[in-house]
Order: sequence, then structure tokens, then C-alpha cells
Amino acid sequence: MRKTVGKTEVGRQIQLPLRKALAISLQSIRIRFWRSMITAAGIFLGIAFLASVLTTSLIQEHLPGTMDPEIAAAAKNRQVWLVMMSLLVCTVGIANSMLMSVTERFKEIGTMKCLGALDIFVVELFMLESAILGLLASFSGWTIGTGSILLLGLAGHGWAVVGEIQLIQLLGNLGITMAVGGFLTTVATVPPAIRAAKMPPAVALRMEI
Repeated sequence: MRKTVGKTEVGRQIQLPLRKALAISLQSIRIRFWRSMITAAGIFLGIAFLASVLTTSLIQEHLPGTMDPEIAAAAKNRQVWLVMMSLLVCTVGIANSMLMSVTERFKEIGTMKCLGALDIFVVELFMLESAILGLLASFSGWTIGTGSILLLGLAGHGWAVVGEIQLIQLLGNLGITMAVGGFLTTVATVPPAIRAAKMPPAVALRMEI
């Protein structure tokens, strides 16, 4: 798409295919590996805690005897509150990490925009990068959280209880944790990505970090 003022052509914006944006995002993760790991660690810990709570609930459903309804309700409310707070903290941490990533890449963003990258392409790069990290961290968090609680349940209650948990229930928890992790990562990345996209190229190139 060419932008013209009067009879003078001042620039041409381009949109690269999705696979190219994905390749650039993967390369950025490799280059900034340790910062990427810090970003992923936030969602990993939050999802691991969520997975452990969900798995604990499954184990409790198969324990012999029943807990007092009031005590059970209070325990459930406490767990929900703790999970919400941990996920909120994780979301803030991801947003902060992505904002720092934008700050470090001012010149890179300015160069891409000078070469004709659309604002939507810049947003796409950051969203793909965060989505990859979010999904990998969510799956890892579910694996660690679920595996740890199953091992503890096996040690404390034996296979008679843990063996009652169906695979479909565990996969359902996986779906929940992946959806939550992907959603929170996306929400946390939107403001930094928009800030990067709206940055004038000349200003970005003049920035000193």
C-alpha cells in the first residue's frame, strides 16, 4: 500500500505472511532466551499452581468419606482466591517483561517500520512471541503441577484413590490451564504490543537504551 502526499510518494507499507512473522518471533525468542525464560516463568508458576489445585480437587472427590459442607466450601473459596491472586501477579509480571522487551527493541521496531512494516505486523510479532511462550509455559506448568500432586496423592492415599481419576478429567484440566495461560498471556501483551506499533519510526531510531 503506497502513501502519497500530493504527487509525492512518501513510503510503501508491506505485510509479510504469517509464517515469516512466526519465524521472526522464534528467532527473537532464541536471541533473547533468558528474558524469554523470565517471561515464561511467570505463567509457568501460576499455571502450575492452578493445575495442582484442580488435581487436588479430583483426588478429594475420590477420597472415602465426606467433608463437612461448610469446611469444604471455605477451603474451596480460599483456593479460588489464592489461584486468582497468583494468576493476577503472573499477568502483571508478563506485562512488565513484555514492556521491557519493547523498550530494548526500540531501534529494531523503528527499522522495521522504516522498511514499511505495518502497525498490525509489529503487533503480530509480539503477540506470536508471547503466545508461543504462554502455551509452552502453560503445558509445562500443567505437567509439573499435575504430576507433583498425583505423586503426593499416590504416596498419601495409594493407587486405590489416584487410580480412580480418569484420563479425560486430566485432559480436561489441561484444556482449562492452556486456555487460561493463553488468555492471560495475550491480555498482558496487548498494551506493550500496541505501544510498539504506535511508535513513530524516527523516534524509535533516536532512542538510546
